[in-house]
Amino acid sequence: MKIVVIGGTGLIGSKVVRKLAEDGHDAVSASPNSGVNTVTGEGLAEVLEGAEVVVDVSNAPDWDDDAVMDFFRTSTRNLLEAEAAAGVGHHVALSAVGTQRLGESGYFRAKIAQEDLIRGGSIPYSIVHATQFFEFIKSIAAAATDGNEVHLPPALFQPMAADDVAGGVARVAEDSPVNGIVEIAGPEQFRLDELIRSVLKERNDPREVVTDPKASYYGITPQERTLLPGDDAQIGGTSYEEWSKQPAAAA
Repeated sequence: MKIVVIGGTGLIGSKVVRKLAEDGHDAVSASPNSGVNTVTGEGLAEVLEGAEVVVDVSNAPDWDDDAVMDFFRTSTRNLLEAEAAAGVGHHVALSAVGTQRLGESGYFRAKIAQEDLIRGGSIPYSIVHATQFFEFIKSIAAAATDGNEVHLPPALFQPMAADDVAGGVARVAEDSPVNGIVEIAGPEQFRLDELIRSVLKERNDPREVVTDPKASYYGITPQERTLLPGDDAQIGGTSYEEWSKQPAAAA
């Protein structure tokens, strides 16, 4: 079947396109680079012609609170309207585990707004909630760095490899709409501060990780279990140790 992947050139999108193509689908990558702009609506009607499923793994180019809210609201409205006109039968969107608990952050408030629009729309849907990606561990440390110190809370989280995220999204796209949420997560739990401390030590990074329960994580102050999935989450197969030995980790 024809499956259009919005944001199909990004980290997750490119992997989703590849996995769907390997499974025999007509997987179409759509992004501004290919003439498809979900904010302006440019190219949407053309790319969605004949599509049965749309997978939205796009992300906002600007994370300023107002800009990110405008992006997700406008993009999602335009997508849902174009899908209705094209007769699309399944809308799949990638979001984050615990989104409803992360409203301190302007970014996650925008993701909540996106999910609300999907639920209120006419297109059968599946929302995939994924945990943090291993590939973003370096950026987590960078965002929490102050001088030579990295301030992080001791919250539990269950990160996963981008390949496993893409595999989970692809499986949901190939299946029937659940009209609800599917959670996917990594196979191991870590404390945020402890994992980053271990990673920096492995890389001979001189920064010191300071454990601070009040420290911010991407604009929120998570409690111990805020970032964890529920018991029914689908679990990816790649451990952090396995991932860390791959070329993607070195990059």
